[in-house]
Amino acid sequence: MAEGWPIATGPIEGACRHLIGDRLEITGARWGLSGAEAVLKLRAVKDNGDLDAYFAFHLAREHERLYSTSDQHDYDLTV
Repeated sequence: MAEGWPIATGPIEGACRHLIGDRLEITGARWGLSGAEAVLKLRAVKDNGDLDAYFAFHLAREHERLYSTSDQHDYDLTV
């Protein structure tokens, strides 16, 4: 309160409603709950300044998923 931040949930809920509503209520958009939650999580990652770290992690997991070789340690190198 000393710094002037609102402590009531009304202003916070109103801001969230407008921020989320503007994104999800675009004409012609069809959002399911899982898609909407994924977009909101991604926006939170971006707003927190963690987008580069998240994207590097995401790319590493996708590479691992697509090109996994769990038995790679069994292979002998040949020349």
